[in-house]
Amino acid sequence: MKVGFIGLGNVGGKLSGSLLRNGIDLMVRDLDRSIAEPFLEKGASWADSPKEMAEACDVIITCLPSPAACSAVMEADDGILAGLSAGKIWAEMSTTDEEEVKRIGALVKTTGAEPIECPVSGGCHRAATGNIAIFAGCSRETFETMLPLLTTMGRRVLHTGDLGSASVLKVVTNYLASVNLVSCIEAMMTAHKAGMDLNTTFEAMRISSGNSFVNETESQVILNGSRDISFTMDLVVKDMGLFMQVAERSGVDLDIGPLILDIFKEGMEKYGPRELSPNIARRLEDRCDARLLADGFPPEMTDDEPEEPGYEVIPKGREAAE
Repeated sequence: MKVGFIGLGNVGGKLSGSLLRNGIDLMVRDLDRSIAEPFLEKGASWADSPKEMAEACDVIITCLPSPAACSAVMEADDGILAGLSAGKIWAEMSTTDEEEVKRIGALVKTTGAEPIECPVSGGCHRAATGNIAIFAGCSRETFETMLPLLTTMGRRVLHTGDLGSASVLKVVTNYLASVNLVSCIEAMMTAHKAGMDLNTTFEAMRISSGNSFVNETESQVILNGSRDISFTMDLVVKDMGLFMQVAERSGVDLDIGPLILDIFKEGMEKYGPRELSPNIARRLEDRCDARLLADGFPPEMTDDEPEEPGYEVIPKGREAAE
C-alpha cells in the first residue's frame, strides 16, 4: 500500500514520521518543501501536486490547519479530487467541521474513492511516538481497511460511526481541554496567591480527583515558563468556534463555552494569534501581578511510553450488544 501525506506541520510531521519509521511506502507534500527534506532523506518520495499524489497513492492523508486549507488542497484544478479513482481512500486527519468533511466526503465518493476522517487527540509529544489516540468516522468496511495504518500512527483507535462523527467528538474533546487549561491556571494562581508552594500545588492537583491530562501536561510547561505545547491561540479559537457551531446546531444553550471562547479571543488580541495557548495564563498573571513559575518542570513534554502496536477501542456495552 502506497500512502500520500499532505501537511507536515506540528502534528502531520509526527504522524507521517510514524508511517515512515514503520516501513510504509510514503509520498509527502507541504507548501514548504524544506520541511519535507528530512522525510525525503529517509526514503519518502515527493509529490509536485496533490493530484499527482492522488494518482500515485492508494491512501491520501491530509493534515492541515483549517477547513479552508483542506478545501483548497482537495478542490483545486490540480487537487486531490482530480486524481482520485475507485479503490482509493482519502483520510482527513485535520480538526475540521462536521458539515465540511461530509461535503468533501460526498465529492470523494463521486470519484469512486472512499472518505474517512481520523483526527487525533493526545498532544504532539504522543503523536511523535505513535501513542496518540485516533477517532475514525467512516463506514465499517473503510475502517477495517484503514486500521493497520491507523494503528501504526496511533495507540488507541476508536470507530466513532459514520463520516462526521469523529469531527464532532474531536471538537468536543478539544473543548474539554481548553476548559481544563483555564481551570488549571485559575486553580494554580489561587493556590499561589494563598501562599501555597507551586510544586506542592501541582502534586496535590495531580494526585487528586481534580487531576486531568491537561494538568499533567500543560500545567508543567506553564510552571517551567516555556509554555510550549506546540498549539497556538488561534487554533484554540478555531476549534472552540467549531464546537460552538455543533452546540448551536444541536440546540444546546451553553454556559461555559462562550466564556472560554471570549477568554481566548482576548488572549489573541493581547498576545497575538500565534502565541502558544498555555500563555493564556498571562491574562491572570497580569491581573494578579504574579507569575506561575516553579523549578523542576520540563520545557516541553516527551512521551515516556514505549512505542507499541495500536488497537481498536471498543465502547462500553458494544461487545455485549454484538
